[in-house]
Amino acid sequence: MSGLVRQLTVISGKGGTGKTVVSASFAVLAGDCVLADCDVDAADLHLLFQPEVLERHEFSGGSIAARDAGVCTGCGKCREVCRFGAVSDEFEIDPVACEGCGFCARACPAEAIAMEPAVNGEWYVSRTRCGMMVHARLGPAEENSGKLVTAVRKRAAALAAERGAWCVIADGPPGIGCPVIAAITGADFVLVVAEPSLSGIHDLKRVTGVAERFGIPVGCLINRFDINLENVRELEGWCREQGVKLVGRVPYDEAVTRAMVAGRTVVEDGQSSARAAIKAAWLEVRRCLVAS
Repeated sequence: MSGLVRQLTVISGKGGTGKTVVSASFAVLAGDCVLADCDVDAADLHLLFQPEVLERHEFSGGSIAARDAGVCTGCGKCREVCRFGAVSDEFEIDPVACEGCGFCARACPAEAIAMEPAVNGEWYVSRTRCGMMVHARLGPAEENSGKLVTAVRKRAAALAAERGAWCVIADGPPGIGCPVIAAITGADFVLVVAEPSLSGIHDLKRVTGVAERFGIPVGCLINRFDINLENVRELEGWCREQGVKLVGRVPYDEAVTRAMVAGRTVVEDGQSSARAAIKAAWLEVRRCLVAS
């Protein structure tokens, strides 16, 4: 943890569990916080907050081969060694097909190929109605999303320290891959949003295991709990056995959808059962953060 800034990351085993709804609602309830949208492959937190972009930065997560036609002798060695089909019959390099391995540059006897930084996406610092937000957009089919997540989190933590905000709330990516590891590294508390389905139970176990390997306290929020109470009992029983803190249950509520369509979070949109449940869950999460 950096200074007194607490860092919360909200994750899930897969997409569609309600992770972004919960993250956005927590940001509204937290008051003085900085938001970080770490789901850079499919960022959507901006849809609820319509941020005003203040800073725009290019992101380079790797390199790409570039040929100097004036130096190239046309020997064809680059085309011979490329395993990605990125070099044409005229020895032009396709930037989409190039994987940035650098083999062609090493093999070129004329040194006509150089590896240059590739622009894979952008990241932004923005102002929202709930405070500052750091978010990003990875280009189509681009890689190194873990590096971009790290860049977003670092800027969010620095921004929180600069502005005296007490916490960073990160909307993490789904799954258990590299972007998730980048999103939870250094967090003070990880909240897993789970749904009461067979796949939801399996996903909770997998993603909790990832967080626990880093020694980070883990909590669970069960979303749309009333669609399968039997699975809820199994989820809660497993959490108790594993020492995972249950912070609450959120019922299925059409008010969530109505609020999203209107570009708001459910906690901003009048009284509803989901609103009350999320507010209660936030109080539990806040206690865990303060105690961390």
